[in-house]
This record gives sequence, structure tokens and C-alpha cells, in this order.
Amino acid sequence: MRALLLGVLGCSLVLTVHGLYSAGDDVIELTTSNFNREVIQSDSLWLVEFYAPWCGHCRNLAPDWKKAAAALKGVVKIGAVDADQHNSLGGQYGVKGFPTIKIFGANKNKPEEYQGGRSSQAIVDGALNALRSLVKDRLSGKAGSSGYSKQQGGGGGGGGGSKEDMVELTDDNFDKLVLEGDETWLVEFFAPWCGHCKNLEPEWAAAASVVKEQTKGKVRLGAMDATVHQVVSGRYGIRGFPTIKVFRKGEQPEDYQGGRSRGDIIERALDLFSDNAPPPELQEIINEDVLKKTCEDSQLCVIGVLPHILDTGAAGRNGYLEVMMTMAEKHKKKMWGWLWAEAGTQMDLEAALGIGGFGYPAMAAINTRKMKFALLKGSFSQTGIHEFLRELSVGRGSTATLGGGNMPKIHSVEPWDGKDGQLPEEEEYDLSDVDLDGDDIEKDEL
Repeated sequence: MRALLLGVLGCSLVLTVHGLYSAGDDVIELTTSNFNREVIQSDSLWLVEFYAPWCGHCRNLAPDWKKAAAALKGVVKIGAVDADQHNSLGGQYGVKGFPTIKIFGANKNKPEEYQGGRSSQAIVDGALNALRSLVKDRLSGKAGSSGYSKQQGGGGGGGGGSKEDMVELTDDNFDKLVLEGDETWLVEFFAPWCGHCKNLEPEWAAAASVVKEQTKGKVRLGAMDATVHQVVSGRYGIRGFPTIKVFRKGEQPEDYQGGRSRGDIIERALDLFSDNAPPPELQEIINEDVLKKTCEDSQLCVIGVLPHILDTGAAGRNGYLEVMMTMAEKHKKKMWGWLWAEAGTQMDLEAALGIGGFGYPAMAAINTRKMKFALLKGSFSQTGIHEFLRELSVGRGSTATLGGGNMPKIHSVEPWDGKDGQLPEEEEYDLSDVDLDGDDIEKDEL
């Protein structure tokens, strides 16, 4: 579920290219593969920056982040996650924009948001304050060494996950839930005595909670004790533990290919979700609620302003809508919102976006969190729109602040009925009493 809208339109619109840190820095590079081992299972205090290489604020922060890491070496761990490459980690910890800094202290599963300044001195001061707080809690007995081991030993549901989100599968419920349901499933077949299964359990539970939330239940994680429920396990030839299989409706199950950390599991689950997710709905802006809900729920809103129906007819309008729907399908993994309006129906919106100077159809991409927008200046075609969105995603598009810094007034209008437009009926005049005989016109009037 994967990118995160978004400085071109604020550090959240664009995708990434090159990392900001190297092996020679004291900043520790964190990935989905090593995050659990390095951070979650560590007794150390960590400050972790989630960044995107294209983000200007992230590039400005990098020198101070490196300087702070050097000053805190051996005292506090300083790490960085390229959230473009490892966006499941960003999603796991609710990262919405860049850079985001989290403090992983006593309870690694519930990091705190860093609220201090971005200079190296402020970062060091913030880290030392967090460290003093951690030591004080340990002295008073309020905090364990890492917060992870205590949860792991608490019955297998630790690591920040809930066993209610990880579905217990049996021979009795497997077919109904997994094979007959509409969801995509990742199923772990385990044995209670298996050491690798015990290690995987907290990761699986934690991932189950994140995946359920981010896919709105469209992808689920389940677990089956293969030593007890041997009918289903035998059906799929389970021989070793843990074995993980992917079940998609109407398809043969496939072996899970990926890492065993919660980040790896979440990343694979979100890939499965985006692969099978329907394209976003293309909605007409008929009232304020439509625009507000679509744009607030989306990282980016793409709005097309189409010519009046009398200028194109139904066939012409449907052609433009087809172009937009094709592009919505192409970019569906980004979870953007897609809207359209007829020219002239939302004049306040057009004025705020500066639409009109390029004629119709027109298009704008809006980041409502940043109140920034960009205008399509190329052709309203698949090629033109693709290039427009690609330029934004690599940080080369030009943007502006939405007029007044607020969303404009949206007027309620009747939705398009799908038909050709009709010219307004002209008033008929009765000319029977009008003398049109030219002989009655006085010559001096000519």
C-alpha cells in the first residue's frame, strides 16, 4: 500500500533516486531486512530518520544528521531509512511526510515522535534528553531493557501486533475463510515445537495488524498448526516449518518469497494488495463532500476540467473520461484520488488553480496537505498526462500555492446524465400581427 503523496508538492509527492548516506557515515542505514534486528531487538536508544532522497528538507537535514551521529557514536544510535525503497517501514510507523524522525526507546514497538529542532546541536540535545528519561525509567523499574523481549515472552502476540488480527486457521474454517472468501491470504503453517516458528510468531502478529489496517482487510494473515490440522496441511504438501503460502482467489497457492521480518512481510502483503486492487473511482465534483473526502483520503488529487457538454457531446466527453480512467488504472498503486468537473461549473476552483489560460480540457494535481498544485501544460492524452505525473514524481514539475492557501468554495451541481447536451429552448414569437410588407415602409426611413 505504496508510496505516500507528494518538494515538488511538498516532500510527499515524489519518488526517489539516490540515498543520502553512505557506509562512511556514522548514520546506520536501516532497511526492511535489518530493522527488526538492529532497532527492535536492540537495548540501545535509537533516533531514526525516515527520508526520501528527492526531498529538499531531507537533503538539508543530512549534514546535521551525520554530525549528530558522529557526536553520539557509542551513546545513542542514529539511523536512517530510505522510505522510498522501504516504504513498508514508513507505513508501519505512520510516516506521512519527509523527513520524519522517530525515537525508539523503552518500548520499541511504540516509538515517539521527535519534536525538537533540526540542527545538529538540537538533535544531540533531544537524544540525550530521551536517554536520560530512559535511564530514569529503568532505575524506577518502569521500563525493561528493550520492551521487545517482554512482549515476546507474553504469549506470542507481542511485537506490537494483536492475535485478533492474525487469524487462527483450522481444518474446519480454512476453506470458507481462505478459499471461498474474496481476500488475499498469507498463511503460515507452523509447528509449536519449531524454534523458527516461535521466532516468526511476534513478527507475523505485528505484520497482521498493519496489513489489516492498511489494506482495509483485503489482505489477511493467518496461521495454522500443521501438527493438529493435518487435512489442509497434507493437501498442500507441508513438510517443513514454518512454511508460508500465498492464496489468491481463483488461483493456485504459491510459495511466499520474501524475508521473515515484519517489514518484509508487510511489504509483500502490500504488493499483493496493490496488484489486485481495483483502480480508483473517477468521480464528478458535484458537491463539496465529494472533493473533500476524495482529496483528504488520498495522497494526491488529480482533477480534470472538461469542456462543456455542448462543445464535445457525450462521445467527446467519454473519450476524455476514458483517458483519465486509463491513467487512474496505471497509477492505482499510488492510491491517488481522481476527479473531474465540467468547465464553468466550479469557477472558484478553476480560479484558484489558474485554469483557463490553457483552454479545456485542463488538469491539475493537488496536494491538499501542503495546499500546493501543479498544472498540466502538455496534451490531455495518456502520453501527456503520464509525462506530467512522471515529472512531478521525480521532482521536476513546477508547483504553486493554492489560491489563498485554502480549498476554494465548491458549488453543488447536478451530475452529468451521460447524454448529449441540449441547447436551451428559444422563446417563440408570434409574428402574425407584424406588417412585413415593404410597400408600407416610408422612403425617408430607408
